[in-house]
Amino acid sequence: MENKLLQRITIDPNICHGKPCIRGLRYPVELILELLSSGMNAEEIVDDYEDLDPEDIHAVLLFAARLTQVKSIYRLSQQ
Repeated sequence: MENKLLQRITIDPNICHGKPCIRGLRYPVELILELLSSGMNAEEIVDDYEDLDPEDIHAVLLFAARLTQVKSIYRLSQQ
């Protein structure tokens, strides 16, 4: 099930500058995460973006969860 969900997330250098997107559409993962963090729920997002379905939102959340499962985090710049 997880692999099938993650297959919904595509990375294509010709779409959204290579950012991870949903199913090759021009909906970057980061957009959906921003909408969710603003308080929208999955149903509201799917209602507003007719190309998307609930599985796309689940795929975005799974993709984001996988990104956080790194062994080490390094600071890129000193502030």
